[in-house]
Amino acid sequence: MLKIIDLHAYYGKSHILRGVHLDIAQCEIIALLGRNGVGRSTLVKSIMGLVPIKGSINYKDKEIVGDATHDIALQGIGYVPENRDVFSTLTVRENLLLGVKDKNAKAEWTVDEMFTLFPNLKERADVLASALSGGEQQMLTICRCLMGNPEFMMIDEPTEGLSPQMVETVAELLKKISSKGISILLVEQKLTIALRLASRVYLMGHGKIVFEGTPKELEKDNKIRKEWLEV
Repeated sequence: MLKIIDLHAYYGKSHILRGVHLDIAQCEIIALLGRNGVGRSTLVKSIMGLVPIKGSINYKDKEIVGDATHDIALQGIGYVPENRDVFSTLTVRENLLLGVKDKNAKAEWTVDEMFTLFPNLKERADVLASALSGGEQQMLTICRCLMGNPEFMMIDEPTEGLSPQMVETVAELLKKISSKGISILLVEQKLTIALRLASRVYLMGHGKIVFEGTPKELEKDNKIRKEWLEV
């Protein structure tokens, strides 16, 4: 579904991504791991056309490097940033409706389904998003992304700062999303959650992929974990 070849990204003169290779199949959850500052968030922003890049990003047999961000979104790519960008002056319901990309398209995800998944959001449907807890805002951003009927989602640090109970809620949601045929690129710091959800893992270090394999293979590779993950 998505294939990245020799991707380089820059912030001004700073060379952040240094020849990244990555591929994702349909219905697959891929975990993108690594310490802070190694380029994980830059990679997902690069896919969305938010960062100057060189290389190839092929999505559903189409090269998307050079496409505008809104065109990339319309092709079926959803992005949930790490900073929980809710529209604070709009209600929960209004935030969800803003996620709809094509009002004439068949809705795979609806407001009612979002409220069924998360009764807390239903109870607060007409409350301003600014009044939600951090966990509720995270749920809202993921649900708003789903309202655009994406075929591929990139979710950046969805469990950061959440309670253990809310972390489990997010994990269950991601499994449900995958079961609907949606591919997920998950940037996650919590190793136990990432390894539990993902079918394959990419580990980044210094702007490059330093490991690719299954969660079990990563768990067995003490040298790689110590060098690139452990503090």
